[in-house]
Amino acid sequence: MPGCVFVTVGTTQFDKLVQAVTSPDVCTLLQLQGYDSMLVQLGAGTYEPDDDSIPGFSVTSYRYKDSLEDDMSRAQLVISHAGAGSVLEALGANKRLVVVVNSDLMGNHQLELAQRLGQDKHLVYTTPGELLATLRDLPDTALTPFTAGEPHMFATFLDKVMKFS
Repeated sequence: MPGCVFVTVGTTQFDKLVQAVTSPDVCTLLQLQGYDSMLVQLGAGTYEPDDDSIPGFSVTSYRYKDSLEDDMSRAQLVISHAGAGSVLEALGANKRLVVVVNSDLMGNHQLELAQRLGQDKHLVYTTPGELLATLRDLPDTALTPFTAGEPHMFATFLDKVMKFS
């Protein structure tokens, strides 16, 4: 059964992620891995991908929706920016998750979040420049389902990362 890849940048501008994930090399690799389509949530970015660059692999995009729940639920793979909301939504939906960290951000708490959840094997994290290599290795990467049973633990962790406590 062919699969869908859902990509989200949240409300931010993260053109480097959108450009990397919709590149012909990444789309071709995803197609070889059994995916037939990609849905990209562009956020505030200025880059708009070509919807028909790879024959047999469709890329569609939009800016914003009230909820990403339906798009995530249909996807077999989620590629997301490292925003806490998007990451938790994908993990809560039990999706295979690749998080792409935006190294251009100041005080990059997103990297700390991605590193911790990556250490716990809930996700794989990378940068836009390393996305292709990360996706090449992804089929062999075992991920541990995320149990959201203790939200206070995540809140405590996030407070420390953000230096609220």
